[in-house]
Amino acid sequence: MKNKKYSSSPRAFKDAIFGHLARVGKAVSNPVRVELLELLSQAPRTVEALAKASNQSVANTSQHLRVLKNARFVEAEKRGLFVTYRLADEVVADFCVSLRSLAERRILEIEALTEAFLSERDALEAVDQDDLALRVARSEVTVLDVRPAEEYREAHIAGAISVPLEELEQRFKKLPKRKQIVAYCRGPYCVFAIEAVERLRRSGYDAVRLELGVQDWRARGFAIEGAS
Repeated sequence: MKNKKYSSSPRAFKDAIFGHLARVGKAVSNPVRVELLELLSQAPRTVEALAKASNQSVANTSQHLRVLKNARFVEAEKRGLFVTYRLADEVVADFCVSLRSLAERRILEIEALTEAFLSERDALEAVDQDDLALRVARSEVTVLDVRPAEEYREAHIAGAISVPLEELEQRFKKLPKRKQIVAYCRGPYCVFAIEAVERLRRSGYDAVRLELGVQDWRARGFAIEGAS
Protein backbone atom coordinates (compact mmCIF):
# COMPACT_ATOMS: atom_id res chain seq x y z
CA MET A 1 0.00 0.00 0.00
CA LYS A 2 1.38 3.40 -1.02
CA ASN A 3 2.15 5.99 1.59
CA LYS A 4 -0.58 8.59 1.16
CA LYS A 5 1.61 11.27 2.72
CA TYR A 6 3.43 11.82 -0.57
CA SER A 7 1.93 12.79 -3.91
CA SER A 8 2.57 10.62 -6.98
CA SER A 9 2.77 13.72 -9.19
CA PRO A 10 6.20 14.04 -10.86
CA ARG A 11 6.19 17.79 -10.26
CA ALA A 12 5.31 17.41 -6.61
CA PHE A 13 8.02 14.76 -6.25
CA LYS A 14 10.69 17.01 -7.79
CA ASP A 15 9.57 20.02 -5.77
CA ALA A 16 9.81 18.01 -2.56
CA ILE A 17 13.25 16.57 -3.39
CA PHE A 18 14.77 19.90 -4.42
CA GLY A 19 13.20 21.52 -1.38
CA HIS A 20 15.08 19.11 0.86
CA LEU A 21 18.30 19.66 -1.09
CA ALA A 22 17.86 23.39 -0.58
CA ARG A 23 17.87 22.77 3.18
CA VAL A 24 21.56 21.96 2.83
CA GLY A 25 22.21 25.31 1.18
CA LYS A 26 20.19 27.12 3.82
CA ALA A 27 22.13 25.43 6.61
CA VAL A 28 25.44 26.77 5.29
CA SER A 29 24.13 30.16 4.12
CA ASN A 30 25.61 31.91 7.16
CA PRO A 31 29.39 32.37 7.63
CA VAL A 32 29.18 31.60 11.34
CA ARG A 33 27.60 28.24 10.64
CA VAL A 34 30.29 27.43 8.07
CA GLU A 35 32.96 28.23 10.66
CA LEU A 36 31.18 26.12 13.29
CA LEU A 37 31.22 23.15 10.92
CA GLU A 38 34.93 23.69 10.29
CA LEU A 39 35.59 23.76 14.04
CA LEU A 40 33.54 20.63 14.62
CA SER A 41 35.40 18.85 11.83
CA GLN A 42 38.45 19.10 14.11
CA ALA A 43 36.86 17.73 17.29
CA PRO A 44 33.57 17.69 19.26
CA ARG A 45 33.05 20.80 21.37
CA THR A 46 30.68 22.29 23.90
CA VAL A 47 28.53 25.27 22.96
CA GLU A 48 30.70 27.44 25.19
CA ALA A 49 33.92 26.29 23.52
CA LEU A 50 32.46 26.87 20.06
CA ALA A 51 31.30 30.34 21.07
CA LYS A 52 34.78 31.26 22.26
CA ALA A 53 36.53 29.82 19.20
CA SER A 54 34.19 31.62 16.78
CA ASN A 55 34.09 34.88 18.76
CA GLN A 56 30.31 34.66 19.18
CA SER A 57 27.97 34.86 22.14
CA VAL A 58 26.75 31.57 23.60
CA ALA A 59 23.17 32.49 22.70
CA ASN A 60 24.04 33.24 19.07
CA THR A 61 26.13 30.08 18.80
CA SER A 62 23.29 27.98 20.19
CA GLN A 63 20.92 29.43 17.62
CA HIS A 64 23.22 28.57 14.72
CA LEU A 65 23.81 25.08 16.09
CA ARG A 66 20.07 24.46 16.19
CA VAL A 67 19.88 25.26 12.48
CA LEU A 68 22.69 22.82 11.76
CA LYS A 69 21.07 20.18 13.93
CA ASN A 70 17.71 20.59 12.18
CA ALA A 71 19.51 20.02 8.88
CA ARG A 72 21.11 16.91 10.46
CA PHE A 73 24.64 18.20 9.99
CA VAL A 74 25.45 17.87 13.68
CA GLU A 75 24.41 15.86 16.70
CA ALA A 76 24.21 16.98 20.33
CA GLU A 77 24.79 15.20 23.63
CA LYS A 78 24.09 16.69 27.03
CA ARG A 79 26.47 15.87 29.86
CA GLY A 80 25.55 17.52 33.11
CA LEU A 81 25.15 21.23 32.48
CA PHE A 82 26.97 21.24 29.15
CA VAL A 83 25.88 20.26 25.64
CA THR A 84 28.55 18.83 23.35
CA TYR A 85 28.16 18.98 19.58
CA ARG A 86 29.84 16.81 16.97
CA LEU A 87 29.49 16.29 13.22
CA ALA A 88 26.81 13.75 12.33
CA ASP A 89 29.31 11.67 10.33
CA GLU A 90 32.35 11.84 8.04
CA VAL A 91 30.13 12.72 5.07
CA VAL A 92 29.60 16.14 6.64
CA ALA A 93 33.35 16.59 7.01
CA ASP A 94 33.80 15.66 3.34
CA PHE A 95 31.09 18.17 2.43
CA CYS A 96 33.00 20.93 4.25
CA VAL A 97 36.13 20.14 2.24
CA SER A 98 34.14 20.06 -1.01
CA LEU A 99 32.34 23.31 -0.18
CA ARG A 100 35.64 25.09 0.37
CA SER A 101 37.13 23.61 -2.79
CA LEU A 102 34.15 24.73 -4.88
CA ALA A 103 34.27 28.24 -3.43
CA GLU A 104 38.00 28.50 -4.11
CA ARG A 105 37.43 27.56 -7.75
CA ARG A 106 34.48 29.90 -8.35
CA ILE A 107 35.05 32.94 -6.12
CA LEU A 108 38.12 34.90 -7.17
CA GLU A 109 38.00 37.07 -4.07
CA ILE A 110 39.11 34.13 -1.93
CA GLU A 111 42.44 33.85 -3.72
CA ALA A 112 42.94 37.61 -3.65
CA LEU A 113 42.23 37.81 0.09
CA THR A 114 44.55 34.89 0.81
CA GLU A 115 47.41 36.31 -1.26
CA ALA A 116 47.05 39.73 0.37
CA PHE A 117 47.05 38.21 3.85
CA LEU A 118 50.10 36.02 3.20
CA SER A 119 52.06 38.73 1.39
CA GLU A 120 52.08 40.71 4.63
CA ARG A 121 53.77 37.74 6.28
CA ASP A 122 56.72 37.27 3.91
CA ALA A 123 54.59 35.16 1.54
CA LEU A 124 54.85 32.00 3.61
CA GLU A 125 54.84 29.25 1.03
CA ALA A 126 52.63 26.18 1.20
CA VAL A 127 54.14 22.71 1.04
CA ASP A 128 53.04 20.32 -1.67
CA GLN A 129 51.07 17.60 0.09
CA ASP A 130 52.42 14.76 -2.05
CA ASP A 131 56.00 15.88 -1.50
CA LEU A 132 55.33 16.21 2.22
CA ALA A 133 53.91 12.68 2.42
CA LEU A 134 57.06 11.32 0.81
CA ARG A 135 59.35 13.27 3.14
CA VAL A 136 57.36 12.22 6.20
CA ALA A 137 57.61 8.55 5.13
CA ARG A 138 61.39 8.95 4.86
CA SER A 139 61.58 10.77 8.23
CA GLU A 140 63.14 13.72 6.45
CA VAL A 141 60.96 16.34 8.16
CA THR A 142 59.46 17.01 11.56
CA VAL A 143 55.72 17.56 11.33
CA LEU A 144 54.09 19.74 13.99
CA ASP A 145 50.38 19.83 14.72
CA VAL A 146 49.93 23.27 16.27
CA ARG A 147 46.20 22.97 16.98
CA PRO A 148 44.82 22.62 20.53
CA ALA A 149 45.69 19.28 22.10
CA GLU A 150 42.10 17.99 22.09
CA GLU A 151 41.96 18.36 18.32
CA TYR A 152 45.21 16.44 17.95
CA ARG A 153 43.86 13.62 20.13
CA GLU A 154 40.73 13.38 17.99
CA ALA A 155 42.67 12.98 14.73
CA HIS A 156 46.03 14.04 13.32
CA ILE A 157 48.37 13.41 10.42
CA ALA A 158 50.24 10.17 11.03
CA GLY A 159 53.62 10.83 12.58
CA ALA A 160 52.85 14.43 13.58
CA ILE A 161 53.88 15.77 16.98
CA SER A 162 51.41 17.77 19.06
CA VAL A 163 52.82 21.21 19.85
CA PRO A 164 49.92 23.62 20.50
CA LEU A 165 50.78 27.13 19.37
CA GLU A 166 50.71 28.55 22.90
CA GLU A 167 53.35 25.97 23.95
CA LEU A 168 55.65 26.42 20.96
CA GLU A 169 58.33 28.61 22.54
CA GLN A 170 58.53 26.31 25.56
CA ARG A 171 59.25 23.37 23.24
CA PHE A 172 61.90 25.03 21.04
CA LYS A 173 64.81 23.23 22.70
CA LYS A 174 63.27 19.83 21.95
CA LEU A 175 62.82 20.53 18.24
CA PRO A 176 65.60 19.36 15.90
CA LYS A 177 67.32 22.09 13.89
CA ARG A 178 68.84 19.70 11.39
CA LYS A 179 65.48 18.73 9.93
CA GLN A 180 63.00 20.98 8.20
CA ILE A 181 59.88 21.59 10.28
CA VAL A 182 56.45 21.49 8.67
CA ALA A 183 53.60 23.02 10.68
CA TYR A 184 49.93 22.48 9.99
CA CYS A 185 46.67 23.40 11.70
CA ARG A 186 42.98 23.37 10.67
CA GLY A 187 43.42 24.07 6.99
CA PRO A 188 44.36 26.84 4.56
CA TYR A 189 42.47 29.62 6.39
CA CYS A 190 43.64 28.82 9.90
CA VAL A 191 46.38 31.16 11.12
CA PHE A 192 47.92 28.91 13.79
CA ALA A 193 50.44 27.34 11.38
CA ILE A 194 51.27 30.73 9.87
CA GLU A 195 52.10 32.13 13.30
CA ALA A 196 54.05 29.00 14.22
CA VAL A 197 56.23 29.24 11.11
CA GLU A 198 56.89 32.93 11.76
CA ARG A 199 58.05 32.19 15.32
CA LEU A 200 60.15 29.21 14.27
CA ARG A 201 61.91 31.15 11.52
CA ARG A 202 62.70 34.00 13.88
CA SER A 203 64.40 31.45 16.15
CA GLY A 204 66.54 30.05 13.34
CA TYR A 205 64.50 27.00 12.31
CA ASP A 206 63.91 25.97 8.71
CA ALA A 207 60.11 25.93 8.85
CA VAL A 208 57.34 25.84 6.27
CA ARG A 209 53.57 25.63 6.40
CA LEU A 210 51.32 22.84 5.17
CA GLU A 211 48.02 24.24 3.90
CA LEU A 212 46.14 20.98 4.32
CA GLY A 213 44.22 20.21 7.48
CA VAL A 214 43.42 16.75 8.81
CA GLN A 215 40.17 16.42 6.85
CA ASP A 216 41.92 17.46 3.62
CA TRP A 217 44.65 14.93 4.39
CA ARG A 218 42.11 12.15 4.96
CA ALA A 219 40.14 13.10 1.84
CA ARG A 220 43.29 12.59 -0.23
CA GLY A 221 43.78 9.10 1.17
CA PHE A 222 46.76 9.86 3.41
CA ALA A 223 47.09 8.23 6.83
CA ILE A 224 45.70 9.82 9.95
CA GLU A 225 45.80 8.69 13.55
CA GLY A 226 43.68 9.41 16.62
CA ALA A 227 40.42 8.61 18.34
CA SER A 228 38.33 8.85 15.17
